[in-house]
Amino acid sequence: MTRLTGGALRLTVFVGENDTWRHRPLYSEIVHRAHAAGLAGASVFRGVEGFGASSLIHTSRLLSLSEDLPVAVVIVDTPERVEAFLPQLDELVTDGLVVLDECRVLGRTRRGSGADGDGDADGVGGAEGDGGGRRGGRPDDSGMKGKNSL
Repeated sequence: MTRLTGGALRLTVFVGENDTWRHRPLYSEIVHRAHAAGLAGASVFRGVEGFGASSLIHTSRLLSLSEDLPVAVVIVDTPERVEAFLPQLDELVTDGLVVLDECRVLGRTRRGSGADGDGDADGVGGAEGDGGGRRGGRPDDSGMKGKNSL
């Protein structure tokens, strides 16, 4: 597992749910290529409503006929690894939006692998919510008040 903390790049790719690459969902192809490239992780988020360059609103509301909902693929890794992955996106994404944001990773854990045996990988015994406002009773000393961070 890649241990990622500190400065990083967040790569967000916005595409349509029905976009494909060689008969496979485009978001799935992006995730599989990110995995093959050894990136730290990728997640796909399905939007409930949105619009893009076409100005056509896509929605999941019951009475709507739209099915091509917005999808965001989010990848976070070191700047060097994310930059190295960008040429693959140039090949894949012909109709979508690619956004790069600098971010700060506060920690990455693997479920069930805690050094203290409680499964939260923080090295501090106890359960979530046992004080301090953050997992494991640690205070929020991130300095990122009001800013997006992982």
